[in-house]
Amino acid sequence: MKKSSLVVFCFVILAFLTADAYSAFAQELPLVTSIEIRGLKRIEEGAIKPKITQKTGEPLASEKTTNDIRDIYRMGYFDDVKVEIEPFEGGVKLIYLIKEKPTIIRIDFQGNEEMGDSKLKEKITITPNSIADTVLIQDNAEKLRAFYEEEGYWLSKIIPVVKKISDDEVSLTYQIDEGPKVKIKNINIEGNKGISSKKIKKVMKTKEWWLFSFVTSSGYYKKEAMSSDVEKIRDLYFNNGYIKVAVADPKIKLTDDKKGMIITIMVSEGEQYKISSVDISGNKAFSGDELRKKIQSFPENIFSRGTLRKDVTSLIETYSEKGYALVSIYPDVVTDETLKRVKITFKIDEGDIYKIGMIEISGNISTRDKVIRREIRLDEGDTFNSALLRRSYERINNLNYFESVEMHPKPRFEEKLVDIDIKVKERPTGSFSVGGGYSSVDKFIASLDITKANLFGKGQYIKLKGQFGGSSTYYELSYRDPWFMDKPVSFGANIYNTTRDYREYEKKATGFDLSFGKSLSEYWKGDITYNFERATIYNVEDDASSEIKEQEGTSVTSSITPTISRDTRDNFLDPHKGSRNTLYVTYAGLGGDNAFLKGGVDSAWFFPISETTFSLRGRYGYATGISGKSVPLYERFYVGGIYTVRGLDFGEAGPRDENGDVKGGTKEIIFNAEFIFPIITELRLKGLVFFDAGTAYDSSKELQDIRYTTGGGFRWISPIGPLRLEWGFNINRKPEESQSRWEFTFGSFF
Repeated sequence: MKKSSLVVFCFVILAFLTADAYSAFAQELPLVTSIEIRGLKRIEEGAIKPKITQKTGEPLASEKTTNDIRDIYRMGYFDDVKVEIEPFEGGVKLIYLIKEKPTIIRIDFQGNEEMGDSKLKEKITITPNSIADTVLIQDNAEKLRAFYEEEGYWLSKIIPVVKKISDDEVSLTYQIDEGPKVKIKNINIEGNKGISSKKIKKVMKTKEWWLFSFVTSSGYYKKEAMSSDVEKIRDLYFNNGYIKVAVADPKIKLTDDKKGMIITIMVSEGEQYKISSVDISGNKAFSGDELRKKIQSFPENIFSRGTLRKDVTSLIETYSEKGYALVSIYPDVVTDETLKRVKITFKIDEGDIYKIGMIEISGNISTRDKVIRREIRLDEGDTFNSALLRRSYERINNLNYFESVEMHPKPRFEEKLVDIDIKVKERPTGSFSVGGGYSSVDKFIASLDITKANLFGKGQYIKLKGQFGGSSTYYELSYRDPWFMDKPVSFGANIYNTTRDYREYEKKATGFDLSFGKSLSEYWKGDITYNFERATIYNVEDDASSEIKEQEGTSVTSSITPTISRDTRDNFLDPHKGSRNTLYVTYAGLGGDNAFLKGGVDSAWFFPISETTFSLRGRYGYATGISGKSVPLYERFYVGGIYTVRGLDFGEAGPRDENGDVKGGTKEIIFNAEFIFPIITELRLKGLVFFDAGTAYDSSKELQDIRYTTGGGFRWISPIGPLRLEWGFNINRKPEESQSRWEFTFGSFF
């Protein structure tokens, strides 16, 4: 049977190969009366059939069977695919003989000492019961090699070994030679004249090994990072007019002991080009002079591709803020090789003015639509405005109800409308937070905070807070509704109880606040708060100061505080740019026993520097008694601690009484400067260094005693709230003061 089938098959092939004979025998080709697949064990027959194009009832076609063999083999599951032909019921039976690849039943690692098996298994995609595909096995060997390379083992070798257990089963072992860990000793830049090596290295992610490389994970060669660095170097040159720059692939040389690496990058700079002229064409909605005010590329400036990109973005924003949602701007750059000049022409295709179509919100399971819609600065039917669209995103994101916020404009060309699809992913808005610290007054302080934001999906907020220390306790229950009775007016209520044991006296107080607020414009807001508090100073020591003895007993404060603020921060929780400015005045004397004026100004500014942020904050406060009364002890300003001047204890940056105890001041001045940088972007973990200065004082003479501290720390936007861990160094330490202090807390950053 096999011999006859072979004769038939050869006959058919011969007929196909002979062009002249084909016409004579075309009508005599045997019909395929049956198709059979043999040899399958684990793979379903249904996975093979779609690959077979030869059909029953059709003449046998060698071209189809050849293609079928190729397509089945390309599936990657088989070691061999053949075709046999047998006579069958007046025609032929087509038999696909398939040999499956064996299954990997075990995966092992040998030779790995620095990296555990569990860590290596995380880096590969092949698993037990996988098909023993050579390409897949080798691909995973490369994955392991890349992982070792990222960890500094640049000389590592990974060899996959496949061992036959049976006809259908094999074991896979990755033989690993880790080799020594190779540190980058030097990065040499050669051929550069116009730009210094220091500036070039600054833009590179690949760094030379240094003392803290174990923290930053720098100092080791990573292929992907190095490829990206080559592009960054090119961009640096393009942004400085060297448009003909060539950057060669890095050359790597190992030190004699094989533990160090020297990377050499060759640069051919070429000539520096300047801008000869800047033209704008195609503009109708705006004059050329209006548009030139929006760009930074000017004649005789050094050409910069980065500036050119910013100019295009600026022009697009100018148009899109006026409804031109689909404006297209192409910068045509023509070079003059003789004069080393470039001519720039911004070619503009304005398109049409679009209006807002439908605004649809999805992903909000518990949050009501109205909570999101009231933050959107555009209404259906309005002219499209990209600036208001960005502001809408910021406002929705600043609610802090969502893990992610996505806004997708979808144009409808015929109707000249842009639909806005807003997709949100909700996050838990209930939180259980703890914080702590240490001070010479309260010893160890622990705080407990149970908060529910977005209550019932309406955007309301309720908080129960308790703070417990060796010398103090504090309880608070607060409620806030940003849209009271669905009106653009906020309402808040707060009740609290506190006790505190100072060195020379104790104080307890109970009170409540009622507040109303209203937005005055997009960034301006006004608030007014009424406070009623009953406070008692008791257990006064016999040797206490006269100021304390004068205030012994119970007093009632009834005050009102109007506040005006302007907040342009892009993110309230973790700002990168913008500012927050606040001015408040408290008047106490609406009944009660105390009468005083207390006011302050607080200004914080955030400046983006690539992925880092530089912030400056300044505060000034003033308090004075009225109607012949003095400012209560607990209304004075106490400077020192994580929220004012870090590295100092509570009130240490301020006046003291005749017994040497802090007493607070009637005035305060505080400055904070911070440089915040990302550590692990995915975890939202950041580091910072800071410089603080400030003091509380009563007279201008005491103002000269400004205290200075510096230090650093970490900030983490954790799943249960922002965490601060910061260390401050007391620069001008006084007797009985600590040289430095660690403090930590959960809560809003300042």
